[in-house]
This record gives sequence, structure tokens and C-alpha cells, in this order.
Amino acid sequence: MKKRVISGIVITILAVGLGLCGGLPLGLVLMVCALIGYYELTRALKVHDPERESCNILEVTGLVIGAVYYLTVLYYGETIGAIDRSGNILTWGSSNAMPFIHRANSLALVAIMGLFLLNMAVYVFTFPKYHADQVIGSVFSFIYAPIMISCIYRAQFLPYGKFVYALIFFCAWICDTCAWAAGRAFGKHKMTPVLSPHKTVEGAIGGILGGTLLCVFAAYLISVLVPGENLYGAFIVIGIVGSIIGMVGDLAASAIKRNHGIKDYGKVIPGHGGIMDRFDSIIFTAPVIYTLGVLFLEVLRTRT
Repeated sequence: MKKRVISGIVITILAVGLGLCGGLPLGLVLMVCALIGYYELTRALKVHDPERESCNILEVTGLVIGAVYYLTVLYYGETIGAIDRSGNILTWGSSNAMPFIHRANSLALVAIMGLFLLNMAVYVFTFPKYHADQVIGSVFSFIYAPIMISCIYRAQFLPYGKFVYALIFFCAWICDTCAWAAGRAFGKHKMTPVLSPHKTVEGAIGGILGGTLLCVFAAYLISVLVPGENLYGAFIVIGIVGSIIGMVGDLAASAIKRNHGIKDYGKVIPGHGGIMDRFDSIIFTAPVIYTLGVLFLEVLRTRT
């Protein structure tokens, strides 16, 4: 328990520090976490046989393409998507966000298709060495970890990118904390009795309310920093959807572990397990809040 608390505090400090710093340091740390998460997930899905090998060509291809994808996104982030650091640090964003976002989204699609085609080539030319489920597991893991985690880096380029970045983490964490507290206090109806018998409908409602209130508070801070800016509606939607999806991410990671008979994805974080154990809900909130951020914070502002 002590290790878990200490690790949690360290992770929170790092998340805040990297968020305030942003840019290249944030991107490089996310790249390392994403590649570790990818390997943890492929190992859980038995893309390689753990009794005979520690890695195979399908996973190596995913790791290489993942690294190239991140480095390319980081290059474009530091060039065409350069953040405007004038004004209050909390309102930083890129004045050239949409061109960078379109480029980054295209790169994600190219990376996914590239991995799929290369792994299919390995599959057919080495048949029957590998099975189709190994190829599927490799591509699934690539989307699940490297692609979805990259949305955390991309979020900082949106208008009020620091707020969007913070909401990705704290919406998931606050939702989880409020769900636990509400479940302890009012929980009666089990939400997923087989998968996670301690989670309740009342706890889920409490979590959604907690995440939404956090987003309302963020909108209030923006209205104080930028008088006349009203983002309450957008942030309420982000809070509700982000909280729900975060719970789905938590349960999804647990379901995969149950399916494959493992307790933790890894051991890189003392007291928590692996990257996929600690950031299960955040991995799901990241692409959702990022996408909603693009729709609400960028598109709507360009129309005004």
C-alpha cells in the first residue's frame, strides 16, 4: 500500500510537471510509456509465446513503427504546430493547431495501416509460423496503446491546451475517486457483477458527477483568465463523456486480464503494476477528450 501511494504521488507530480513543460519532453516520455504499454498488451494477448521467446517480429515491427510515428509527430509538433507561449501559461495553445492536427491524424492512420500490412506480409510469407490472432493482437495493441496515448501529446496544441491536457488525467482520476466514494456511501446496485463486483451504478453516477464538476471548474477558470469566454457547455459534455469512457477503459483493461488469466500487465510502476494497469482509464479518456476538444474548442472558435 505504501509503495502504491508513493508511486501515485510521483506519477501525479510528473504528470503536472510534464503538462506545464509540454512540447518535446512530454512527447518523449509519452513515447516511452506508449511503447512499454504496447509490449505489455501484446504479451498479455500472447502475440509471442512467453515460454519460448521474449519478443517476435510482429512486436518488433510494432515497436519500430510506433517509435517512428511518435518521432514524426514530435517533429511536426515542434515545427508547424509550435505552441504560442505568449500570455498566461494555462491558456497556451497553437495558433496553427488545425494543420498540425490534420497531419498528426493522417500519420496515425498511416502507422496503423503500415503495421497491419507489414504484419500481414510476415504472416503470409512465414505461414504457418504465426497465427491470425497474433497479427490481430499486434494491431489491436498498437491502436490501444501508442495511438490512443499520443492524443495526450496532441491535446496540448488545442486552444487552452493545458486545460485539455489536465482534463485527460484529472477527469479520469477524479471520476475514479468519486465513484469509489459514492459506491462506498450509497452503492446498492452492481454495475458489472461478474467482471468487477465492487463497482456499483450509484458509484458510477457519483464518478460522472465528479468528473463533470471538475470540467465546470475548468471552464470557470478559463472565463476568469479570458473574460467573455464561455465554454461551460463544451466542458460539461467533455466531463460527462470523458467520465463514462474512462470507466469503460478501466473495465476493458480488467476484462482483458481476466480473459488471459493475468493479475498485472507489468511491474514497471511499484504498487500499481504496468503502464496498462495505471493508465487504463486515461488511455480511453485521451482520444475522446482530444476529439471533443477539436470539435468544441477549435472548430467552434474558428466560426466566431
